[in-house]
Amino acid sequence: MNKTLRIGLITVIGAFMLAIMPLPDWAIAYRPDWVALVLIYWAMALPTRVGVTIAWFAGLLLDVSYGTLMGQHAIGMVFVIFVIHKQHQRLRVASLLQQAVVIFFLLLFKQTLTLWVDGMLGRAPDSWLFFMPTMTSALLWPWTYLILRDLRRKFSVIKHQY
Repeated sequence: MNKTLRIGLITVIGAFMLAIMPLPDWAIAYRPDWVALVLIYWAMALPTRVGVTIAWFAGLLLDVSYGTLMGQHAIGMVFVIFVIHKQHQRLRVASLLQQAVVIFFLLLFKQTLTLWVDGMLGRAPDSWLFFMPTMTSALLWPWTYLILRDLRRKFSVIKHQY
């Protein structure tokens, strides 16, 4: 297993651990979408190695972890990573604030899609706190980006050559 695959796998496993980690009742509604943030970073940094297939499987694992309808998180994750792939060169030169705004709207769409499916199943949430993970994810994007970039540089993970 090469270095790139190991570092990416370790960070995605860490994101899954953060996604299912128990939190106090008041904090559950504010849990960031860690898996999406990590996949977004790797899709921007290494677009030839992290794509919609990995996003699909990560979304299915989230569905299994959360006990939701199979494919509910997967389709949202695929959409987010697809857009990141299409715009990764533009996003790389944008400031972290601009990236956070784009990520906010992508994750807002993903959350809206999840809300739509939950509503069709009769499990719609009763408050607007359902959308708070989008806000906390966007707020944590700059730190997530900087930490993952430093890991990538420390372990000399190669970049995509254009």
